[in-house]
Amino acid sequence: MRARSALVYTVLRLLAFLVPLGILLLFPVFQELPWLAAIFAALIGFSLSLLFLRRPLDKVTGGLAERRAQRTATGRRSGAESDADAEDAVVDAARPDDEPRADLR
Repeated sequence: MRARSALVYTVLRLLAFLVPLGILLLFPVFQELPWLAAIFAALIGFSLSLLFLRRPLDKVTGGLAERRAQRTATGRRSGAESDADAEDAVVDAARPDDEPRADLR
């Protein structure tokens, strides 16, 4: 993942929220109820990001997927995966041989 694409997506998402918030706060009703303006700005920002920010989102998620694929291809394992394997080994060693294994995954 390139840091630039993640930064661009983050800035665009913030702008999709802050610009409608600023415009809504210009209306007198929202000056008295700024929390309502924030809710409407969040809904507007979410809608705008779904409509117009698909390409930057695809770049960010594509970069994350490539990075994840490289990590699994090189054999590097995350800490959570190695911890889970260590816990499974302890449970398997503590269980009697005649008891069937109940795998919850």
